[in-house]
Amino acid sequence: MAATTHTNMQLRDRPEFRSKPRPLTRPAEAMTADAVAQMSARDFGSVIVVDADEKVIGVVTERDIMKRIVNEGRDPATTPLSEIMTREPRVARETDDLLDWLRIMSNERFRRLPVVDEDGRIVTVFTQGDFVSFTWPDLIYQGTQLAKASIGRNWALWLIGGGIMVYTLLMVLVLNTV
Repeated sequence: MAATTHTNMQLRDRPEFRSKPRPLTRPAEAMTADAVAQMSARDFGSVIVVDADEKVIGVVTERDIMKRIVNEGRDPATTPLSEIMTREPRVARETDDLLDWLRIMSNERFRRLPVVDEDGRIVTVFTQGDFVSFTWPDLIYQGTQLAKASIGRNWALWLIGGGIMVYTLLMVLVLNTV
């Protein structure tokens, strides 16, 4: 079995790209309480803040709400998203290389990646979880290859250890029947 190759796979090539629900979007002037209600109703971990043309201007995550609303004792009913959002977040194009964004998200430590079309309008949001599902087959393959290499390289030790285990089991059985 050969390792899976992902040469130049674009974000739009992933099954998640088309199967994900439409991202939750709100204007910057929307109140945090409204966004939280919608996030809760749809079980979403973020809201994408967009302008009138549906272009991304910010992101508000559950963590932002905890840090900037709950922790600071602010009223979500009177605090607009513009006051707590991460401004000018990194955004990807649907034609961008998947592995490039996997590295960027890992290195820069962010969990949500808004993906926009050629006009800059929000299409979907990729999460770290989407990238994990992408890498699992390779990780499993690499793990099996390492295990094979380890066993093959130490074959004599495995034979000796296996022989000792079989001898021990036989001795336990023999001594229990006497």
